[in-house]
Amino acid sequence: MLLLLQYTLIFASVLILVALGGCVSEHSGVINLGLEGIMVMGAMGGALTLRALSSGTSPLLTVLLTLCAAVLVGVVYSLLLAVACVSFKADQTIVGTAVNMLGVAAATVIVKALNTAANPDDVSSAVQYAATKKAFLKNIGGFEFNWFMVIALLALAAVFVLLYKTKFGLRLMACGEHPQAAASVGVNVYKMRYAGVLLSGALGGLGGICYILAGTSEWRFENGVAGFGFLALAVMIFGQWKPQRIALVALLFGFFRALSNVYFGFDWLVKANIPGAVYNMMPYVISLLVLAFTSKRSRAPKAEGIPYDKGMR
Repeated sequence: MLLLLQYTLIFASVLILVALGGCVSEHSGVINLGLEGIMVMGAMGGALTLRALSSGTSPLLTVLLTLCAAVLVGVVYSLLLAVACVSFKADQTIVGTAVNMLGVAAATVIVKALNTAANPDDVSSAVQYAATKKAFLKNIGGFEFNWFMVIALLALAAVFVLLYKTKFGLRLMACGEHPQAAASVGVNVYKMRYAGVLLSGALGGLGGICYILAGTSEWRFENGVAGFGFLALAVMIFGQWKPQRIALVALLFGFFRALSNVYFGFDWLVKANIPGAVYNMMPYVISLLVLAFTSKRSRAPKAEGIPYDKGMR
């Protein structure tokens, strides 16, 4: 049971971080379908930092440097989406799809190049971080606590305060609802949308490194992040673009994802003789069912996906 709780919380933490990123971006008026690619790139930045650090580095410094690397790479990579969608008014769906495809390919090529440079016989895209990963973990009575559980909670509180308790957040949401009205009172819509996308890049990068640290001590980047970016978008939609609801939905989806890791620990599930692949599919099947029954009642920001044009009224 502790193992189920542990995996539920860590997978929910991933979904909270990435879904909050999508929420901030869409409240600014930009649909960030590129979260999957941003996660991969953020994970790459964090994983390479973990590999570069020695096991003797202090745990606090290890955590801080890894988080900074994941955030930085996520923000820089999300600039592709921001420039294309905000400055050049490109189709946000197509750009997001391209960002996803490029993210996995770029991370694979970069890691392979670095591995080959260090060892000509190593042509894999794997990054190992078994020793330094321990800085994120703490065993509490058999429960493996991960600092990302706290980071996700802090991010949840920060995004809630940012959106609903600050001028910046209110202006950001105004740009996603009616950008022309926001511009008429002096709000720079372009800057707000850039800020929304870059913040989503930071949160997506954190979600990426959180995901690959969830259960393994190495990661092969051609595997991507198993569709967690899209699953986070489903969490965001089911959560109605509200941070508090996103957290509850993320726990639900995290529970179903955790079952694929721990179902063998429950005798009644083992006796059911259901293939493990079915448990792996469950979060995605649940997301399809949830969206099918709730999408009609969803209320997205009115101007999301619509390029801002000063001349429109």
